[in-house]
Amino acid sequence: MTDADPLVEAWSAAQVEVMHGLRDWVVGFTALNQHLAEWLRLPASDANALGQIIWAAESGAPLSPVRLARQIGMTTGATTILLNRLEAAGHLVRSRESADRRRVTLRPAPASREHARGFLAVAGAEIADVLRTTSPAELRTVVAFLGRITGAAAAADHRLSADAAST
Repeated sequence: MTDADPLVEAWSAAQVEVMHGLRDWVVGFTALNQHLAEWLRLPASDANALGQIIWAAESGAPLSPVRLARQIGMTTGATTILLNRLEAAGHLVRSRESADRRRVTLRPAPASREHARGFLAVAGAEIADVLRTTSPAELRTVVAFLGRITGAAAAADHRLSADAAST
């Protein structure tokens, strides 16, 4: 960690543009999540969680409740309540797939997965087009940068959590 003050640092125009671009992506992603919530007729927090569960299951790395809580920025207790709502509404299946039967795996219910897939077919067209038309070299550069900036954010979060726990 450096001693630089980010508020007075002399940032280049490109660095400022990157930070604005990242902010704009978060704003755009949040708006798309709100549309997903409306599509699924769920509160935004529930739709966000269900989206994370679907994405993780589709990528072959299904989430546990604890990992989901970290990803959506909720306590494990609040996440349990949210998961209970999703399960009661038929959007979610909890299973024990590990040799450690205490570990719970979250999977989307097939109907919810297909309903969300229908939304993505409509809402994800522009994003898919950008991904398809971006060169592999540019994608590798973006992935490397996002890995570093996400790692920096995670390190700051860890440090701040440790500082809060020690006070």
